[in-house]
Amino acid sequence: MGEFVELAVIEGFDLAESDLAGANLSRVRLVGAQMALADLTKANLSGTDLTDAWLPGAKLTSADLYGAILRRANLSGADLSDANLTKADLAWSRLTMADLSESNLSKANLFGASLVGANLFECILSGVNLVGANLDDASMVGTHLTGACLTWNSETDPED
Repeated sequence: MGEFVELAVIEGFDLAESDLAGANLSRVRLVGAQMALADLTKANLSGTDLTDAWLPGAKLTSADLYGAILRRANLSGADLSDANLTKADLAWSRLTMADLSESNLSKANLFGASLVGANLFECILSGVNLVGANLDDASMVGTHLTGACLTWNSETDPED
């Protein structure tokens, strides 16, 4: 399945509204993928490269995105509730109005990310890099921020 989806993205196919629930897309290269409103519920996307991917409104409930690369990805309005985003790279990503409730973003990189209006209810943000992130109007009730980095220094710059 992973090779098929990777080839579709390379060929420029629009995978909007695709049903990929439960798919194993681990370590697949999906750079620039067009997957608006796709259903990726419980999909395995660990280590997958989704740089510059277009995923607004996508359903990623309970998806495994451990170590995934989502730099500059558009996840506006996406449902990432109960997802595993541990060590994911979300630098400069757009998570406006996204639902991240009860997700695990431990040690994730959210450098410069837009989380405007995002739902972070009981989200785990332990050791996360939030330098330059926009959290305006984000709901952070019960959010765990132990060891989160909110201040820039040379060690938190994702370009190093």
